[in-house]
Amino acid sequence: MRPPTLRFCHGVRRGRTTIQPLDLDPIASIRNFGIVSHIDAGKTTVSERILFYSGETHKMGEVHDGLAVMDWMPQEQERGITITASTTTCHWSDCRLNLIDTPGHIDFTIEVERSMRVLDGAIAIFSAVEGVQPQSELVWRQADRYRVPRICFINKIDRIGADYQQALQQVVERLQARPVLLQLPVGVETSFAGVIDLLAEELVSFEESDLGRTVRRSPVPEELKPEVQEARLRLTEVAADFDDEVMADFLEGRAIPAERLRAALRRGTLSCAIFPVFLGSALRNKGIQPLMDAVCDFLPSPLELPGLVGRHPETGTGQTLTCDPAAPLQALAFKVMAEEGRRLTYLRVYSGTLKPGAALLNSARRTTERIKHIFHIHAHKREEIPEGRAGDIVAVTGCQVTLTGDTLSDPAQPLVLEGLEVPEPVVSLAVEAKAAHDRENLLSSLEKFGWEDPTFKVHEDPETGQTILTGMGELHLEIILDRLSREYGVQVKTGRPRVVYRETLRHQVERREVFHREAGDRRPENAELLLRVGPLPRGKGVRIQVPPPLAPLTSELMSAVRRSLQQGCEAGCRTGYPLTDVKVDVLEIPVEGGVPSETALWGAAQRGVILAAREAGPFLLEPIMSLELELPAEHLGKVLGSLQQKHGRVEGMEERGAVQVVRATVPLAEMFGYMTELRSATKGRGSYTMEFKGFEVAPAEVQERHGLLPC
Repeated sequence: MRPPTLRFCHGVRRGRTTIQPLDLDPIASIRNFGIVSHIDAGKTTVSERILFYSGETHKMGEVHDGLAVMDWMPQEQERGITITASTTTCHWSDCRLNLIDTPGHIDFTIEVERSMRVLDGAIAIFSAVEGVQPQSELVWRQADRYRVPRICFINKIDRIGADYQQALQQVVERLQARPVLLQLPVGVETSFAGVIDLLAEELVSFEESDLGRTVRRSPVPEELKPEVQEARLRLTEVAADFDDEVMADFLEGRAIPAERLRAALRRGTLSCAIFPVFLGSALRNKGIQPLMDAVCDFLPSPLELPGLVGRHPETGTGQTLTCDPAAPLQALAFKVMAEEGRRLTYLRVYSGTLKPGAALLNSARRTTERIKHIFHIHAHKREEIPEGRAGDIVAVTGCQVTLTGDTLSDPAQPLVLEGLEVPEPVVSLAVEAKAAHDRENLLSSLEKFGWEDPTFKVHEDPETGQTILTGMGELHLEIILDRLSREYGVQVKTGRPRVVYRETLRHQVERREVFHREAGDRRPENAELLLRVGPLPRGKGVRIQVPPPLAPLTSELMSAVRRSLQQGCEAGCRTGYPLTDVKVDVLEIPVEGGVPSETALWGAAQRGVILAAREAGPFLLEPIMSLELELPAEHLGKVLGSLQQKHGRVEGMEERGAVQVVRATVPLAEMFGYMTELRSATKGRGSYTMEFKGFEVAPAEVQERHGLLPC
């Protein structure tokens, strides 16, 4: 038997020195990837190991100690959860890794959404004990929507009750995906000692005495060879689907080298046809370096992705971008943070080269932004760099109005890139400053939170004058209030959380709206629009159709009409709740009396859509949540009875180890304070996770309470 080979993690993979200066990295070496999963599956623990083994940090931060580098916010350290997506850069093998660690809690799903929009690949983490959980399904769907190639890591193989095969089966059944196992575990639960690399046909173990820094590779033990050979045969069969030569050799029974199999599997991964699966225990420092190898081997560089299409802001003409530092600059803002009152804007650079002092056009807002400084971000620390090139993720200062989803372009070639899908907030809370002199500080602080978070909204109740916050859930708003106190010193009084309903329409209506306003000695302002509003199927949101700009109506005027209609829909028509599942068509804008001003068109459009919606039979929709409960079987009857009282619908039950798992849908209005109720019913042994599913017709009593006719 040949002696085992040793690998030390810092800067070495397959015998090659890895660390390169940042300014020498070719685009082909970049891996922009995120880590996504359900809460507590181990995202941040994996991130901390990646930083440690790459040499970026010299001490492992632990989530349970509140010392994780990537969880830098005080609220994250105290609660042991990730709240905001954190970015960092490190090196492994011949690659520069731009990593984004994302939250797992449903209230912060916008952090995953905005990350998926700019990532080239992802690691999806699943617990070997819990398997595919509700938030796992949500983030997987988000990655599907953006066609993000993924590799999977089944974590916690060392835990009691670990069953990686069950987790694999759930990936197939719940995610409709094709996972491909590239490793086998050596031992399970407390006897987990390492993995078998099926491509190299080697045993991989991790030295415990040096926190897993030393990786040992040795021959597969004799007793495991039959299982390994069978698993490698299955792996080869999958690889043959993506390489004709591999297929021919496979059918002829010829041996196929690991590198050829790896290349074929990479093609399948980049097309999102398959998802390579790796095993380990991040907390026990086992399996991370092979996972880092897999990021380099299977996830794409920016050069390997289909060209992104941008559209001219006025003509709508499409143009495919090339990931070329010499091309005109195009970048997407995917995150904004307020630091000491100033904006720090995170950008994915898709083409061109970004330099300090550059004047860029924000195509959506028709303003010019001047870049001051450019940084790579390491959690909450900055490293100033001389430029950001195509394929990179950077942060900049100097932007004054740019928000999440905006495009920054070379002014000579303006384009608008596809933005983000922002989920609708479903919970509201009334707040007021405890001290009268803090009111202005309260409003300005909330405005900064609005820069950062597209799912957080603020408005004033026209009847009570109260400031109303809306967000994705109780925890989301709780974090906002905590940050108000810590970061801005504002103490507030709060009301009880309330559900944010939505208005929608029964039938279609056309309305002609005329706007007229005297302007003193100047010419009166006049505008006229013919609108049609009507219902859409559930889940379609608001669709506004504005005719293309035709002289004398400019693109600026038509853009103003669209924004005004959008604001009118957000204001609602009867109850103050936003409209949804509604289409608005502008049928006619007469210009016989002269070209209307932007102000007049704005007034006619906003008033017209509100009044038309009032005539179209408005009624309320309520948010419905998908619920997954885990509890001991002896408490099942009591919990099911409680769900029935809450108008819940049980959609499935299964046993998961020693616990009973219940999946149900429940109106959000019934879920405030449910954790306390569940703990009482299960003597502290029950838990649940919840995610937004969609809107359904609200009960008759809710309609009547808001002055609307029941459905």
